[in-house]
Amino acid sequence: MAEGRGNRHHPRNLQGVLQMAVEAGSASEGPAPQEPMTQERMEFLRGALAEVCKGQMDEVEQMKQCLEVLSRDGCRERESDGDEEEEEDEREEALEMLSELCENLDNARDLMKLGGLDLCMSRCLCHSEAGIRWRSAQLIASCAQNMPEVQFYLLNQGALQKLLQLTDHDANSTVRVKALYAVSCLVREQEAGLRDFLSHDGFSVLMRGMQSDSEKLRTKSAFLLVNLLTSHPEHKDTVLSMGMVQQLVSVLRSPHSSVHEHVLGALCCLVEDCPRGVNDCREPSLGLEELLNQRVKDLRGQEESLEELEFCERLRAACFQGQPQEDSGMDR
Repeated sequence: MAEGRGNRHHPRNLQGVLQMAVEAGSASEGPAPQEPMTQERMEFLRGALAEVCKGQMDEVEQMKQCLEVLSRDGCRERESDGDEEEEEDEREEALEMLSELCENLDNARDLMKLGGLDLCMSRCLCHSEAGIRWRSAQLIASCAQNMPEVQFYLLNQGALQKLLQLTDHDANSTVRVKALYAVSCLVREQEAGLRDFLSHDGFSVLMRGMQSDSEKLRTKSAFLLVNLLTSHPEHKDTVLSMGMVQQLVSVLRSPHSSVHEHVLGALCCLVEDCPRGVNDCREPSLGLEELLNQRVKDLRGQEESLEELEFCERLRAACFQGQPQEDSGMDR
């Protein structure tokens, strides 16, 4: 039973579902001569397919209703503050429902065709309420994941620039985190997205993100930096010319937190097969070698810090192995 499962192709349309149903019925009954399908069986399958189609149509209708809620924002007078709060709750619920529905790639495509993404970018991303802004960024992320058609559409509509601006400047930390998540969905494994990211100085946005007071934003910024440099090492010189090593080391000198593991991973990435990165790390004014030696001492024996410890060891070996030691007994 497990043998054929890896090669099974899921149907992409109603005709495919019908064919799969016919094949499944034939397989369960064993080999049989090819005969026309009986009228009774045809009617049964038509009924089953109608239910499948109805479910899909129901989801499209749900999306239309959500867009109607979002479209009437600001188009009617409010009689009280309670009305305003109720409308905001409705809009937030509509965005959350759309995000959930658009985990289905077909729904994400339908939302794009319905004009939902245009509405999201033109009105929701710049809304005065932070709850609307971050939920709209989350919706864009849901639609863009693994969906090149939607990614290209969003990029052509200028979505990445708006998301980078939110990541960099929004006063609400949740908005900044969700916006960066949407940026990630548009640029990872997407060449057109990466070009757009570079044209809008995206690496500088990540650098500033790693210096923010939001732990989540710092972590996600470092994680995306590592991912992009691992996939596109040709951009290491660009990042190094911005003084990225110096900025990352300054983050390492902040009170210890989970973000340090990702920062060390980024430094390891910058020195791998990159002499310029190694030279930057060796800059005496940074004091990186001493910092790494102390960090290794602090982390040894802590099972929860094994990966961070490994990054420290890798960075020491890449940058300082064989270098003259002022105190050879320091790390004993």
